[in-house]
This record gives sequence, structure tokens and C-alpha cells, in this order.
Amino acid sequence: MSNYKDIIRVIVISFTITLLLGPILIPILKRLKVGQSVREEGPKTHYKKSGTPTMGGIIIIAALLITTISSGLLNRDMIVLLLATIGFGLIGFIDDFIKVVLKRSLGLRAYQKLLGQIVLAVILAIYQSNNSVLGTKIIVPFLDNTYLDLGMLYVPFIVVVVLGTVNGANFTDGLDGLASGVTLIILSSFSLISLKAGMDSIAIFSAALAGACLGFLRHNSYPAKVFMGDTGSLALGGAVSAIAVLLNLSLIIPIVGGIYLAEIVSVMIQVTSFKLTGKRVFLMAPIHHHFEQKGWKETKVVVVFWIVTVILCLIGIYSLS
Repeated sequence: MSNYKDIIRVIVISFTITLLLGPILIPILKRLKVGQSVREEGPKTHYKKSGTPTMGGIIIIAALLITTISSGLLNRDMIVLLLATIGFGLIGFIDDFIKVVLKRSLGLRAYQKLLGQIVLAVILAIYQSNNSVLGTKIIVPFLDNTYLDLGMLYVPFIVVVVLGTVNGANFTDGLDGLASGVTLIILSSFSLISLKAGMDSIAIFSAALAGACLGFLRHNSYPAKVFMGDTGSLALGGAVSAIAVLLNLSLIIPIVGGIYLAEIVSVMIQVTSFKLTGKRVFLMAPIHHHFEQKGWKETKVVVVFWIVTVILCLIGIYSLS
């Protein structure tokens, strides 16, 4: 049975590995010239970031693998979580590779990314429905011992949750330290929730990935020395959604992942509004750019979004108590 000391130990190990890997891998990424291209329609303050190495998500995934495999708690659930994280990370890696190495600006086509994500989400949903004692039931937050049985709707529901989370995390990765900081807070909450529920392997996995995010902030906080790229953002989104699914807590994602939700919804609103009316609702989407256009400094947007995530995660933990 794991305890808080085990959680702290795993966080420290993963954090340290990420700190050590950064100075090794970042220069390699620079030599490979895998620099980020900044979109011209983006905020002018971001132009100076052009050329900053991307694909730094490799550092996070490497630290996660080393920490979890050496934890001594590698079981079926943890293997599923690792495969989900690596699977979504691989989709992001291929996209990054095409864009920054092969110099094809569009990367993977939208339908290719979506198809890969759907396949992974379906596999995850089928695994959980066949292996969880709850089957196709999910826990309803704020209602003690209340479960919602989705039956045949379980798989499509999980697919929507996973795709929303993964792409929400992807949209959140637009400012230095934003995605890594927000995800760190969410993962820390999941680690505590898992530990309380006696799901040791999930608690350790969440803590290991939280430690990796914390270490990555050393390299990714403003001004960033490296970006995680789609390699990292899709991997983090995949991990968060997979943890929620294995905990039967898919309904808590809109709460603890409120920033992910706000980011993806802001893009959907912006695109829909512009197509239907020719007008934009936000000054720029995703929503973190809207606040930048309002005059907020990048660091202020990041810290405010972190604070919001802390509050949302406290609400999420309370909803299960």
C-alpha cells in the first residue's frame, strides 16, 4: 500500500530526471534545428520565440518511463496509462517531426490526427468497460455513491471525453509554462484522489508525471528554453484523460480540467461565429491569447490560469469527499 512518502519520492525522482535530461536533450534539439515556427497572425510579442527548440515533450515522456518502470508498482493499469500517454505522444511526435524536421508546415492532416486519437480512445474505453468492476458505470461528482450507467453509450462518451481533453491540452500549450503548469496541478489532484481510493499504481503514475511537468517548468517557464510541442501536449492530454477513465471519473474532467475546456470551447466559438457571422467573439483564440490582446503580460495570464486550476481542482476533490 503506497503512502504520501511514496508519492513524494516518485515526484522528486521524476523531477530530478527531467532537470538532468533538459541540458542534455535541449542542445541536441537545437543542433537538429527543430525550432518552433510562430504563426504570423499570433501576438506580436511571440515573434521572438521563433526558433526556440520544440518536441521537448520527449523529456517529459522519458522521465515518466524511467520513474514508473523503476517504481516497482508496474501493473496492468499503469501499463495501460503508459501506452495511452506514449500513443498520444507518438501522434504528436509524428506531427512535430513533419512540421519542424521535414519542414512541412501543416504537419499531419486534421483527419489523420483525429483518426489516431479516436482509435486510441476506443481502445481505452473498451479496456475499461471490460476490466473495471463498474463496467460501463461512471462516478457522478457531488453525489455520494451515485453512478451513471451509460451502457452502449459508454464507448462514444469516453471517446468524446478523451478527444476533448487531449485537444484541450493541445490548445492550452500556447504560452511558456501554461500547459505544463496547469497539467501539473491536475495530476497532483489525481494522485491524491487515487491514493485515497487505494489505486496505488494510478497514484504513482500521476505523481511521476506531475514530477516530470514540474521539472519541465525549469526549462519551459518564461522565457522558455524549449517547448513541449504536440509531442508533449498530446501526451499530457492523453495521460490526464486515461487517468480519469481508469478512475471512472470522466465527469470530473470538465471541473479539474476547466482551463482545457475553456481553451477548446473558445476556439469552437470563435470559428463558428466567424463562419456564420464574419465576426469574432474573442480578440484572438484560444482564450489565453484573448487576454494577451487585452494587455495582460504573458506571465500574468499563465499565473492566473494556474490559480484558476488550483481552485477548480480543490472543487473537484471536494466533489468526491
